[in-house]
Amino acid sequence: MSEITNILVVGTGGQGVMTATEILAEAAIAFGHDVKKTEVAGMAQRGGVVSSHLRFGPKVLSPQITPGTADVLLGFEAAEGMRWRHMLRPDGLALMNTGRLVPPIVDLGLFDYPEDPVAEVRAAGTRVFSFDASAIAKELGDIRLGNTVMLGAISDHLPFSAEVLEQCILKRFATKKPELIELNRLAFAAGRAAAAQAAQAEAA
Repeated sequence: MSEITNILVVGTGGQGVMTATEILAEAAIAFGHDVKKTEVAGMAQRGGVVSSHLRFGPKVLSPQITPGTADVLLGFEAAEGMRWRHMLRPDGLALMNTGRLVPPIVDLGLFDYPEDPVAEVRAAGTRVFSFDASAIAKELGDIRLGNTVMLGAISDHLPFSAEVLEQCILKRFATKKPELIELNRLAFAAGRAAAAQAAQAEAA
């Protein structure tokens, strides 16, 4: 990675894309980085597409990631990950949730859902670690844990320690909902394990 780290987080409304980006930003700030982020939400509350740019480093002038320069693409939804693949640098990494959350434009017949988004991204020559974050969240008892699973997945692909990112997640629940601390700790660990397993499968 260069001095500036570029992370693009994409998905659909309600998945926690913006919250995940905020937490990543908090972790970067905790390490003393200058941080800039920007978000675009289309019908976010109705399951529309959501994208969030995050840039951090010694000094960041613009929050906008230039196409072809993202270090990591964090795809909360596979088709959205596929749609934003062009933002990645040639040696960048796509972390993709294979759980399908079909957006309204597909239900309305305005857009065909790709048969295998992950395979299409991989066929384009991109390094992809894929796993079903939605299923992992459901197994833990709450689909909303999906964003913590995704943060766990990216945690070993950042220029700072996974532990700092985990602490930024857990402190959000320390005062308001302490009962969710352990669940989120489990979700984070499960995401890390899923990404590590996917990395091994990709290498094989």
